[in-house]
Amino acid sequence: MAILEVGINLGPRNLIERKYYSSSDNVFDPNLRAGFLSALEHFTTEVFGDDINIVSLASYKLVCYCHTISKPDLGDKIKDKVPLLSYAIIEKETDAQIVKTHLEKINAYFLNRFSFYDIFSKKNKYFQSFSKRIDEILGDLHLKTEDRFRSIF
Repeated sequence: MAILEVGINLGPRNLIERKYYSSSDNVFDPNLRAGFLSALEHFTTEVFGDDINIVSLASYKLVCYCHTISKPDLGDKIKDKVPLLSYAIIEKETDAQIVKTHLEKINAYFLNRFSFYDIFSKKNKYFQSFSKRIDEILGDLHLKTEDRFRSIF
């Protein structure tokens, strides 16, 4: 039971990616993943009128929490709404509802920490210091069972 990866995307753009366990044969471009999640979110909203929640795969689950934010008025007078999506890739047996609760917290802290202007205009390197906050929020949820036992002894 562990969270393998957590991230925050703004539409098709990755802002933060935090990997806890990596596999050399499963290297994905974070912006490719962000584009996929953005398309999936758009599809579920347009077709079903609902938000993406949990996508279950054979070995993993993808848990998402989406909050739509308005693009700041930068003189173009067009106020687009863009999904700010927090996601976690978890092991199949990890409780997705607990993870989703943590993703909601991560999203709230992120929105309190950074202004809309920064979120829309800064590069992803600007947000990397927020990774420590993500670690604090998740606690030991990012540890696999065997790693939890090792930390006790």
